[in-house]
Amino acid sequence: MRVDIITIFPDYLSPLELSLVGRARDRGIIDVHLHDLRQWASDVHRTVDDAPYGGGPGMVMRPEPWWAALTEVSESGAADGRRPRIIVPTPVGRPFTQGYAGGLAAEPWLVFCCGRYEGIDARVIEAWADDEISLGDYVLAGGEVATLVMVEAVTRLLPGVVGNAESVADDSFANGLLEPPVYTRPPVWHDREVPAVLRSGDHGAIIRWRREVALRRTAQRRPDLLAGTDPAGTDPAGRVAQ
Repeated sequence: MRVDIITIFPDYLSPLELSLVGRARDRGIIDVHLHDLRQWASDVHRTVDDAPYGGGPGMVMRPEPWWAALTEVSESGAADGRRPRIIVPTPVGRPFTQGYAGGLAAEPWLVFCCGRYEGIDARVIEAWADDEISLGDYVLAGGEVATLVMVEAVTRLLPGVVGNAESVADDSFANGLLEPPVYTRPPVWHDREVPAVLRSGDHGAIIRWRREVALRRTAQRRPDLLAGTDPAGTDPAGRVAQ
């Protein structure tokens, strides 16, 4: 998978060199390209923003550098007949979900546009963006943090990235539920015991326990998720729950 990220703060994306994503890059599973938007600015000050039409606080990112950047980045794969999926992180976008991450993991090429200030001129988004995506009901200083989140969520779904593929299948939201609590040695810690069923060796009982606890935890913390969950063990897409 190829990932291009356009930003005015390329150094903000340095965590992509670390941990799981960094290892995936080293192994050639994901190819990340960072681009400084200011290289497409046309004036000596490398200006990328201006005052908003209609008044109001803050500044808006100008369309010219974004248009030039997206044109050049998109054309870099034209020889192969490819077109990227272009994503703009923004608080006005639709929510980012595990299901959406899975869809992006099937794409060969993603481009993330990291806005700043009051956002990117809407004409750029109308002409170029395939998706406007929000991490949640809050506002960040820019799109870089949201891009880091999305790239990591997508990368860990790519084949060969996570050592044990079953751990991805058991993640929260993978089957429409929050995952149950996990434990390791020692069996007793500060008078708190690991549930006996997990030490029983009875795999059928363990599966049932995990399912029951996941349902209970989801009902308590995210009851909205249960509206799309089949208690018999399938999620809305019809996959068997783990």
